[in-house]
Amino acid sequence: MDTNKAFSLAGRRAVITGGGTGIGLGISRALGDAGASLVLIGRRESVLQKAAAELGGDCRYIPYDINDRKGLPDLINRIGTEFGPIDILVNNAGAHLKKPSLETTDEEFDHIIRTNLLSGFTITRECVKHMEQRGAGVILFISSMTGLFGMDKVAAYGTSKTAIIGLMRAMVMEYSAFRVRVNAIAPGWIESDMLNEALNNDKERKEKIINRIPYRSFGTGEDIGAAAVYLCSDAARYVTGVVLPVDGGAAYSF
Repeated sequence: MDTNKAFSLAGRRAVITGGGTGIGLGISRALGDAGASLVLIGRRESVLQKAAAELGGDCRYIPYDINDRKGLPDLINRIGTEFGPIDILVNNAGAHLKKPSLETTDEEFDHIIRTNLLSGFTITRECVKHMEQRGAGVILFISSMTGLFGMDKVAAYGTSKTAIIGLMRAMVMEYSAFRVRVNAIAPGWIESDMLNEALNNDKERKEKIINRIPYRSFGTGEDIGAAAVYLCSDAARYVTGVVLPVDGGAAYSF
């Protein structure tokens, strides 16, 4: 195997939901650096514009709220018509809720499940309808360390991320016949504006979290992006149904 070619994504088109900020932007940057053409999906056009300008290269974007599930078939058809076939779908867009379960409303729980799980199911189904015809494709879900073990105050979020892993496993059994691979990444504590805002003024909490991470540091969006490149490339051509923790060993500390 030519290693350089195996990790190349040249000639492939990747759709990344929530691809304009945080982990999604890190994934977009890494896939673009590996040669992929990018289509970023997100709710805020200004954010997508800024990300596309920063990423450069063959990067397009479409403002869209993936919670509008009825419109997702048309969205996928539009991407195929305007930009070309989708080779890679990264289900990154999501919502977070940190709240004790006793204080979480039904509406809040439903919103997290719709955003993190149901929308991912719908857009994946629509993409695979096209991938099936070509006999090739890659689906990548972004789960979470909360999908691997229990954490307090994230009942809705943790449930959605655990369910993503179950959905991935079911899809592996169906989509492997089409040569469509389905994998997931489970990020740990990853540096972001939200994380920094929450912890920069709480030194004690920050140190407590870092001390629970065997690697003794937070990860970056680029760390997730590098893992995504591997799972989306031919280097992982025989890898499907994997949940890859990218967490500095945090999963082993619980």
